[in-house]
Amino acid sequence: MRRAVCPGSYDPVTNGHLDIIARASKLYDVVHVVVMINQAKKGLFTVEERLELLRQVTADYGNVEVESFHGLLVDFCKERDIPAIVKGLRAVSDFDYELQMAQMNNGLSGVETLFVPTNPTYSFLSSSLVKEVATWGGDVSHLVPPPVLEALKGRLKKD
Repeated sequence: MRRAVCPGSYDPVTNGHLDIIARASKLYDVVHVVVMINQAKKGLFTVEERLELLRQVTADYGNVEVESFHGLLVDFCKERDIPAIVKGLRAVSDFDYELQMAQMNNGLSGVETLFVPTNPTYSFLSSSLVKEVATWGGDVSHLVPPPVLEALKGRLKKD
């Protein structure tokens, strides 16, 4: 069985994330979408909320498993015998960072990283940008799936 992992913070999950997850789900028998926990960062959504949103928006894929993990991604891969990491690349700046991570991960554990170029429609998109635009009342409905849009509206509602 071919297995891969799509890691991220997913705070919140965007249509760009879903594009990469959907494409990975066509290449692998099982895709583990893992919310990586970073205690140093305070997210807009809790880890549990992110997991629930990811489960909702990936439910139709059928071969996606959603989990969270605290620690090194290579340890997650070792524990589950996952040989590949799938990462989306938006720009050259992503490549510089992700190449270093891929080489480190491979050196630590032999896990391979597959880089998938982003759909040009989402080449500018990041969770940080979505949060910033939504915080100021901008329309992000074309950037996130409907359940995420509703969660954003609820979280950012002005009293």
